[in-house]
Amino acid sequence: MMDIPGEIAPEQIVRLEHDAVVVLDQRLLPAERAELRCRSAAEVADAIRTLAVRGAPAIGVAAAYGLALAASTGDDVDAAYATLAASRPTAVNLRWALDEMRPDPTAARARRIHADEVERCRRMGAHAAPLVPERARVLTHCNAGGLATGGYGSAVGAIRAAWEQGRVERVWVDETRPLLQGARLTAFELETLGIPHAVIVDGAAASLMARGEVDVVITGADRIAANGDTANKIGTYGLAVLARHHGIPLVVVAPTSTLDPAAATGAEIPIEERDPAEVSERFPAWNPAFDVTPADLIAAIVTEEGVHTHPFAESLPAPVRAR
Repeated sequence: MMDIPGEIAPEQIVRLEHDAVVVLDQRLLPAERAELRCRSAAEVADAIRTLAVRGAPAIGVAAAYGLALAASTGDDVDAAYATLAASRPTAVNLRWALDEMRPDPTAARARRIHADEVERCRRMGAHAAPLVPERARVLTHCNAGGLATGGYGSAVGAIRAAWEQGRVERVWVDETRPLLQGARLTAFELETLGIPHAVIVDGAAASLMARGEVDVVITGADRIAANGDTANKIGTYGLAVLARHHGIPLVVVAPTSTLDPAAATGAEIPIEERDPAEVSERFPAWNPAFDVTPADLIAAIVTEEGVHTHPFAESLPAPVRAR
């Protein structure tokens, strides 16, 4: 994996060393760049659970490295699998990566999964860029850049590809409550790439749309059901409703490892609920990490296989539906 100027290299985000899985601790960004060394599958699972590493594809990559580490150190691979699989419930990539690793829990296999994930992102960006209008004001939610995918990014990768083609004027970055992954991470990545952007509070999106300041909404996804219903960071559903009202297309960019043909609709996607103290340490709070956007509010789903439109149950890649 090559380090490209203006980009956080994949091995800087997550990598496997002989005695540890090393992750860029995303809890500290953008104020501090620090690495976290995880010396067991249990420590990798804790890093995933506490969001030191996060983003559906990236936690799959980290879990793959965690299983390889367990195998190389003589730990119980089945126990490591179970510990890693339980670390976060919504993103399907986590279990997908572990299942890919189970027959061959080697470092080489884990690194191949990582490299393939980054390459999928590059292909998605190429497919998605033509969907971005000329001189577009793009709105994105949460973080779907290289930090979330292990390199390059899904939604941010699409924005990057469109920017390189001269299509993007500005990116509006939802701060994304309650963990500010947009304000902390997406803005950090766009700054690193030199793409014009501004952070907005989540509640400002409606006003921006009403003023005609948004041309397209691009997000990632943590799980996509067979019918195209899509789970993403809490607040995405509200953006989708707003976008429909204002006649703005919502494009979801996610690798095929995020598709879950076993979930017929979004109603079958488990929604993680996090510690209420992340919202308020004094008052009662409800803190779901994700919501589900119905397929009929989504203009297109872009995977590494291409651009998929309605009906998604027929247009999503056939091998994935069969899987």
